[in-house]
Amino acid sequence: MSNLTLFIGDKNLSSWSLRPWLMLKQTGIPFTEKLIPLDKPETKGAILERSPSGLVPCLVDGPAVVWDSLAIAEYLAETFPDAGLWPDDRLARAHARSSAAEMHSGFGELRKVWPMNFSRVGMRHLCPTGVRRDVERIAAIWMEARKRFGAGGPFLYGRFSIADAMYAPVVSRFMTYGPVDLPAEAAQYRDMMFDLPAMQEWGEAAADEVSGKN
Repeated sequence: MSNLTLFIGDKNLSSWSLRPWLMLKQTGIPFTEKLIPLDKPETKGAILERSPSGLVPCLVDGPAVVWDSLAIAEYLAETFPDAGLWPDDRLARAHARSSAAEMHSGFGELRKVWPMNFSRVGMRHLCPTGVRRDVERIAAIWMEARKRFGAGGPFLYGRFSIADAMYAPVVSRFMTYGPVDLPAEAAQYRDMMFDLPAMQEWGEAAADEVSGKN
């Protein structure tokens, strides 16, 4: 039986930590959460004790140590096949993997100009051409996934998948720096994701961090 421990960073700021945390929460896979506060004198040493990259998130499962959000996602999908973290259909699964990988490696302008600040909404912001291009591409991915593969439920591929978790920090950005103007179907998906109990739980913890309650 697995005994998963997920090491994460601050919930208000650590977009990469949100992704595997949400996968575990949404699928009901039991795990222990260990938060390592970022930007402290002891942060680097504390993370290096657990993560060979010196970065979070990092998943520990007995002798298995998995770092990087997408690698953690694949480990969870392989270890818990009944969780259905990838779509069953081969074409949908190929599309979901491509969508997740594009999020993992792309959208640099949006990341740079709109860093995750989960507990804030409606912030004044700039939307230069590069950010607008990223927003439009993300909306297009969401709408294509929903149109082609989303008939079975409210998520990108019907049921919740790794792709939804990979875009969760973008969902938060689209609230922090907005709500961002999106086509109706993309906006509906954004709002559904942001209202998930797990997303709200993360947001409440992020707000407590900012207020000093944690």
